[in-house]
Amino acid sequence: MSPECDCCRERVNKLNQQVSVMRKEIKNLRQMLDSAVRAHRKHMMSIQSAVSKVGLCEPDRTPPPPPPASPPASPQAALERGNIQTVPIGYITSCFSVKNGTPRQPTICGPSRAELRIQQSVFSNPEHAVLGLDQYSHVWIIFLFHKNGHLSSKAKVKPPRLDGQRVGVYSTRSPHRPNALGLTLAKLDKIAGDTIHLSDIDMIDGTPVLDIKPYIPEYDSPHTRMCMDSEPNDSNTDQPQETTESPNETTDRLNLQKDSDEISERPDDDVPEADIPPTDSCGVSAQLSIPKDLHNVLEDVKHYVTQGDLCQLSFESKDQLSESPKTKRPESAVDHPRYGEEACSTIAGWIREPPVGSLEVRFTPHAQRELAEFLPTHLSGPPESDRPRFRFLRSPEEAAAAIRGVLSADPRSVYRRTRCRDRLFFFTLDTADITCWFGRGFAEVLQVRPAEQLIASV
Repeated sequence: MSPECDCCRERVNKLNQQVSVMRKEIKNLRQMLDSAVRAHRKHMMSIQSAVSKVGLCEPDRTPPPPPPASPPASPQAALERGNIQTVPIGYITSCFSVKNGTPRQPTICGPSRAELRIQQSVFSNPEHAVLGLDQYSHVWIIFLFHKNGHLSSKAKVKPPRLDGQRVGVYSTRSPHRPNALGLTLAKLDKIAGDTIHLSDIDMIDGTPVLDIKPYIPEYDSPHTRMCMDSEPNDSNTDQPQETTESPNETTDRLNLQKDSDEISERPDDDVPEADIPPTDSCGVSAQLSIPKDLHNVLEDVKHYVTQGDLCQLSFESKDQLSESPKTKRPESAVDHPRYGEEACSTIAGWIREPPVGSLEVRFTPHAQRELAEFLPTHLSGPPESDRPRFRFLRSPEEAAAAIRGVLSADPRSVYRRTRCRDRLFFFTLDTADITCWFGRGFAEVLQVRPAEQLIASV
């Protein structure tokens, strides 16, 4: 039987080889088909743009115009269908002039800075639109990935931090999406007229901005929501409280506090919940009721609720919250939505522990000397023509920190990291062109030259 088994094994191996070859061919055909589709789309777009410029569009091929009787209803109908025509409110002036080397997330490079000027075509008085925005420390920036190169997108992408593994596009922040919308949380430094000065950004120069929204931790951070739910709120009542009190109400409030202090001094460790006597406040014992889910009488009176003739005391402390985490506050003592334990946010494991680790960043002595030649943008005194000057960065030390932030996150693509033999890498930061190379676990900066000097030498 052994010869027959060997023969069958050989046939199986040949079949497996043929199947693998067929899979490779199918993959190549799919790639060729995708490239052909992209080329066809680009060719059709070029033809349409050329025809529109010449003005030779045939009437039967152009889409019919909307009915003239109801032009105001067509934008509303398009809005209800989800079709809108975006209008940029301004364009980013950033310290990153090209896509290569731009951080993928705003937290990677803290010293990165940018400016956003509100266009007058959107508002006749742009400074009115940003009135009150300086009261926030951070803002959400909604923008367009205008340097994607093509409009096609795939359902699965390869995030650089996953080192080639594929995941769904909606589980990542890939710029290649069906709608090329970007969202970043930027730090608001200051507002000067119609210009917003930002830092901690990940947008390149010329990025179209669609909208600005203030960052509010109470709404945007699940952790802050949970902390707000766990903290006592002294001013929460079922009905809005009046700012003034009558003498009788003041006396009743003092009596309530006095009686509650007496209750808090009683030993309650061994007293079961059913044996707790009702508290006599305001002279009527039936007016006070302690919630059944409270197991221990607390040390301090946190808040009380007054509603008509009913007076109710609610006791709560951090010790009780730690000892009985399942205990819930009365619904009447909450004036905002409760999120509970579901407010704890979870993220994918590869975000905190990616297969690609951070790199050590080094500077050669020559690169350090070249970087020290740059002058900060805010330096007072007569400008020196023979020394380069930063436009956004405030010092060579801040520029060095920005370079470390960009390179430590390994800005190379997966293809360049795994298949490209050339280890040299070039990117632009503010007015400096940086040349570096990547080794195993580190990146070394070789040269820092002014962008104008580099262009002149080329």
